[in-house]
Amino acid sequence: MASSSSSCSVGSPSSLTQRHRPPPGLSPSCVRYAVLGAGFAGLSVAWHLLKQSPKDSNIRVDIYDEAGIGGGASGVSGGLLHPYSPKAKLLWRAADCWSESLNLLSAAEAAVASAAQNSDGPTPIVRRRGILRPALSLKNLVLLKDNAQSCLASCRIETLDNDAAQNLVPGISPPLDASFYMPEAVNIHPQRYLQALFLACQNLVKELRASGSGVKELHLHKSSVHKLVDLEGEYQAVVVCLGAKADMLPELCGRLPLRTCRGVVANLQLPDDIGEEYPSLGPSILSDAWLAVQGPRSLYMGSTWEWKSRNSSPDVSAEEAGEALKELLPKALAVYPVLKDWKFAGARAGLRAMPPLTPHGSLPLLGCVDDIIGENRSSNYWLFGGLGSRGLLYHGWLGKLMAQAVLSCNEELIPHELTSWKKLKQ
Repeated sequence: MASSSSSCSVGSPSSLTQRHRPPPGLSPSCVRYAVLGAGFAGLSVAWHLLKQSPKDSNIRVDIYDEAGIGGGASGVSGGLLHPYSPKAKLLWRAADCWSESLNLLSAAEAAVASAAQNSDGPTPIVRRRGILRPALSLKNLVLLKDNAQSCLASCRIETLDNDAAQNLVPGISPPLDASFYMPEAVNIHPQRYLQALFLACQNLVKELRASGSGVKELHLHKSSVHKLVDLEGEYQAVVVCLGAKADMLPELCGRLPLRTCRGVVANLQLPDDIGEEYPSLGPSILSDAWLAVQGPRSLYMGSTWEWKSRNSSPDVSAEEAGEALKELLPKALAVYPVLKDWKFAGARAGLRAMPPLTPHGSLPLLGCVDDIIGENRSSNYWLFGGLGSRGLLYHGWLGKLMAQAVLSCNEELIPHELTSWKKLKQ
């Protein structure tokens, strides 16, 4: 990496004070940070920058996103939160990721509850009914049973026979007499959650101001940053959290080991003339197609995988929606035949940034990218990307790590498993 005085390359602790100087033209009493992207990654980084900055420091966080809060792939996700792979195996650092995601969810819920004190009640952002995963084959059953033995105590996996599964979801029809139930897993409404998390960031700014500590500021800009050079010198650090759009920045284009994948999610609703609703205590369902329940008469079904797509528009044409239904509906009906009574009510899509496979699974990309941007710079540049289809699980803990590294200008605070992608980028 570059060795200029503003570089955020890995170095000795004695060099960090020198590297954390405000860029030219910025008052030494205030440090500014830019976060590009207002999805899971960007809002988590913004929250933790505010939360972890020194109490007596004056900092300003500017979030840039042309579509606003949750306007990208994060807002189109299914919202199913649990720490396991499709084979019920614990994901890398699952306990940390699970815990920190729940912490951010609690902060978001508290913000919504506070805002709703003078209304009829808060709009729910999470459905706590668990998640059910039917076994689809004998091989699948053996793997699920074996991996379930190592489940987290805070997110248990219980084995249910078909009678027990029917008690949870009347009408479900697993192909084998075994399903795996995660009672502590949750289903988050992504758009509402992201809006609530931004509100939590705003509330945190007010709390820190009221405590008499340094001045904290948070600003959302509904605009695009087309080139990183356009921000040069304005910020101590710029954190790129743009998902698939990170590769559209000229400084990063073609230099990140990411694959793009467009996913379509369909909204299904029960017609008014159907009286029997989805059970109020019924969990969401994970199968070859997942069903993320939003209420007694509404659910999301997903997702398709269109590799190498560059289409980031959330809009879905009638043709694309038809192809998605043709692919997803048979898979969902195979385990939940009652779905035949539900009607298509619309579709949305998101462009995911999928990271490369590592010995620890497909892990997001974190780290300082000063060496990619080049030496002639005044600001420091960081990347938090490649969340893939697990952004909801990873965003809390990795956003915390990223904020710690940015504030201290020390990449060594990030586990090497998350920065090893740099060896692949060429």
